[in-house]
Amino acid sequence: MGHEEGDGGHGHDHDHDHDHDHDHDHDHDEIAPGAGTGKVLFLDAPSGLAGDMIVAALADLGVPRRVITEALGALPIGGFHVHFGTKVRSGIVATSLDVHVEGKQPQRTYATIRSMLGEANLSAGVKARAQRTFARLAKAEARVHRTNIEDVHFHEVGAVDAIVDVVGSAAALDHLGAELVVSPLPMGRGYTQAAHGLLPLPAPATVECLAGLATYDAGIDFELVTPTGAAIVGAHASGSQRWPSMTPEVVGWGAGSADLADRPNVLRAVLGIRAETASRRESRATHTVLEANVDDATGELAAHWIEMLLAAGALDAWATPITMKKGRPALTISALAPIERADEMARAVLRETTSLGVRRYDVAREELPRRIEHVETPYGRIPVKVAEGPVGPPHAKPEFDACVAAARENGVPVRKVLTAALLAFARRT
Repeated sequence: MGHEEGDGGHGHDHDHDHDHDHDHDHDHDEIAPGAGTGKVLFLDAPSGLAGDMIVAALADLGVPRRVITEALGALPIGGFHVHFGTKVRSGIVATSLDVHVEGKQPQRTYATIRSMLGEANLSAGVKARAQRTFARLAKAEARVHRTNIEDVHFHEVGAVDAIVDVVGSAAALDHLGAELVVSPLPMGRGYTQAAHGLLPLPAPATVECLAGLATYDAGIDFELVTPTGAAIVGAHASGSQRWPSMTPEVVGWGAGSADLADRPNVLRAVLGIRAETASRRESRATHTVLEANVDDATGELAAHWIEMLLAAGALDAWATPITMKKGRPALTISALAPIERADEMARAVLRETTSLGVRRYDVAREELPRRIEHVETPYGRIPVKVAEGPVGPPHAKPEFDACVAAARENGVPVRKVLTAALLAFARRT
């Protein structure tokens, strides 16, 4: 883009000293897809961050490197390859990422990048994250240069580096599925050489990308946070914290390219369980009940909200008539959801209903083991849900939607299909 990383900053530097390179194998077990769901991914950045440091730290954390390289291989561009290595910073062995560009690359506008990502054979989640990051970066550059966002340019080598960092981080974050939180970021001083000339640090686009996140003066003349790194956390972090209350599970380290005189140039990635989640587990709570009072809902809206909550992952959803202040008739919209999906469900309630708030409380749910059996009836094969356990005889219930479909197909009342399915199940037992 207008500002190229690597000219004195954290970004990819193809001329840096490799005296600290090592070839140690990756020590962490690979993290399975979605293993971060309901957890927090904390980027601890006392030395700042850049796109390559983020990707390297997530690879060191345990995101399989093939997840990153396969995403990069799905892009319709060539003339580059990436290399994961290791660097030692103050005794910490951290993963590094180098991008090697072969030959001259064409200039690319944001419109070109957006189209390229749209055509790439990437999963929907990875594509959406990459598009969101580039949009934040392009909007920042457009504001700085007072130009149309479609005309924002990515300059030469910086374009390839930015594409690798954005798509690689998108693939890694999508693989984890965790909530991203970043520490307050240190802002370096001085100047950096960019395609548009000499720019003050922190770079203008970096500050634009960090809107809403905490920063502080680092007290040194160095580019500690690059525009691409800022765009990644700006697009995906839910907020800033010095250190979230959590139980760490696994840690990864990403190395920056430069040696800093006053601090180790590393980024720490920590995947863990939030304290409130851990305390809920200790209390044996397994589910959350969410409630919202609405006094301006029709029956049609209430039915839609219940259907929406079920589609969003609620195990059950219901509406209860209530009377609010001044005798106003109203409804309480309620949903039961697994604890790990409670935040997501709360956002769904606030987004879809007219309520300005949502209550939540944790509950422990005891469940009977359930299975599906199929029975043959005069009206076709019908699935029957069977629940059983040590508390009494099995409970059997024909799947209602399947009974309705069979009744329509055979031209009989649905109660006849229900009865036939129960009789068929009883004969089997």
